[in-house]
Amino acid sequence: MPHHKSAEKRLKTTERDRVRNMAVKSELRKELKKARGSEKTPEQVGGIYASLDRAARKGVIPKQRASRLKSRIALAAKKTAS
Repeated sequence: MPHHKSAEKRLKTTERDRVRNMAVKSELRKELKKARGSEKTPEQVGGIYASLDRAARKGVIPKQRASRLKSRIALAAKKTAS
């Protein structure tokens, strides 16, 4: 248990952030799984890119991971298109 007022507040904010991060990661995993399983249209790829960028901007995933995943999605989309 926190002994100081600031530690109490930090506990609350940490819990709130943890819950938000879990929700964002969960949605991201669902989208990525859906994208890997099927042929991708440009609209779908754009939506996945936006989700990855949003997660990276919020600090839920590292920027480099978002970049790497976008690259892999683009490569997979290119392979299925040709």
